[in-house]
Amino acid sequence: MKNNNILLFILFFASVVVGCKRTIEERHTMYEPLNPTNIDANAGDWKPVVLNAANEFPLAAPTSTSIAVYNRELTEIKGFQATLTAEQRASIQYWSAGAVLRWNEILRELVAKRNLPPVNNPDGTYPVPSAANPFGYPEFPFANPPYAARAYAYVSVAQYDALVAAFYYKRLYNRAAPHTVDTNIKPLVPATNLPSYPSEDAVVAAVSVEMLKLLFPADIAYIQQKADEHMLSRIMAGMNTRSDIEAGVQIARQVAAKVIARAATDNMSRAIGTPAQWAELETQTAATGEIPWISQELPKRPPMLPFFGKVKPFLFDSLTTIAIRPIAPPSVKSQKFKEELEEVRYYAKNATRQQIAIVHFWADGVGTYTPPGHWNAIAADDFVKLRFSEVRWARNLALLNMAGMDAAITCWDTKTFYFNPRPTQVDPSIKTQTGLPNFPAYTSGHSTFSGAAATILGHIVPARAAAYNGMAKEASESRIYGAIHYRSDCEVGLAQGVKVGNFAINRAQSDGAN
Repeated sequence: MKNNNILLFILFFASVVVGCKRTIEERHTMYEPLNPTNIDANAGDWKPVVLNAANEFPLAAPTSTSIAVYNRELTEIKGFQATLTAEQRASIQYWSAGAVLRWNEILRELVAKRNLPPVNNPDGTYPVPSAANPFGYPEFPFANPPYAARAYAYVSVAQYDALVAAFYYKRLYNRAAPHTVDTNIKPLVPATNLPSYPSEDAVVAAVSVEMLKLLFPADIAYIQQKADEHMLSRIMAGMNTRSDIEAGVQIARQVAAKVIARAATDNMSRAIGTPAQWAELETQTAATGEIPWISQELPKRPPMLPFFGKVKPFLFDSLTTIAIRPIAPPSVKSQKFKEELEEVRYYAKNATRQQIAIVHFWADGVGTYTPPGHWNAIAADDFVKLRFSEVRWARNLALLNMAGMDAAITCWDTKTFYFNPRPTQVDPSIKTQTGLPNFPAYTSGHSTFSGAAATILGHIVPARAAAYNGMAKEASESRIYGAIHYRSDCEVGLAQGVKVGNFAINRAQSDGAN
């Protein structure tokens, strides 16, 4: 792709991003306040992911509700409620839809904002975003699909573990919510029987802040602003006192520190590789008699995170990544390869309007929240209807996003191991129906993400299992219709995703929440 085409592509998706943000804002107003059918009061017994136990980090007992210090906290709430502005009421309404839901939306928006590949330098090289200089060009991060999958996973896992810890201490201390202590305080959102100390909303907000500061450091001011609004909304709504909030922040920061320590040692820092390593991948593949993948962009762009397959998974160990690696794709010299290439040629010229619509619906390219983000949006729409508790929301998204990250790991391990060419490289006459990803073809990332997501979501929401599997198949086939992938890339990727999804099901069946 020529430089001017790259620029036009980026500008096009930038306009799409603006449109997506408007849509999200409109959808915010449509959500009913969260009123869970089951408050999951026993969630402190559930198995966390990174924490050794729910009570790994101590939390001091709250003050009595009968002393002056607590009464001053109640007075603060009553002061807010006596003078609420329209803007403050809107904030209460916005956050009442659910803490995990709202922070998942914020994360998707951040991914879309940062999912822009750097433009090349005058000398033909490409600059690399740096966490040490997040505001320099290119701003950190480039939230491509593997980066995004990892971000969704770490944020969701941190939220889940922090909420498990919070629910443990809720049950232990059993401090009543302020609106039950003082009848002059009105609950402005649906009230439950959950104890208020520590605040589950503060836990989610504070742990999200710490994780997102790590993952999106150029957006710290925005992230902190949203957290401050979130926590204040719970005080104004009569759901939490200031000390409930502070206790939630304390727990969240300790949990986040442990999750961040895991992230610091998961091999992500080595995922980019070096020019010598990239050249070696081409040489190794050529030595087998196959055609190695080569970037189709001009100037030639380095492969996208070719060593992401060495990142530490959540649902299995790194040896399992290798053990479940799919068999080799059809040789470029084989009849099967010729047949699959001919199929791609056919769709490049003859895709129907409906097939092209499917291509664009599932494209999730530059300037979007990526394929794993698309599955988060699908899950969120269904979870809202099922009225899950905050902790079950977090648990379910953690399962989905651990599967998404591990699907990315096994997919990129496969891509780099075989390093096989895209159809457009083998036959330059083939034109895709959408953008061309800058990494090898086998296996399809969309297919692997979708197989994993559909499998775990089908376990979480059995009534929707057939629909999820249908979506996954459509997402997979969209890459053939778009002339981006061979059929083997998609079918094997979908099957590989199912394998990963089954690891997530195994985790779900043993975490105590079923």
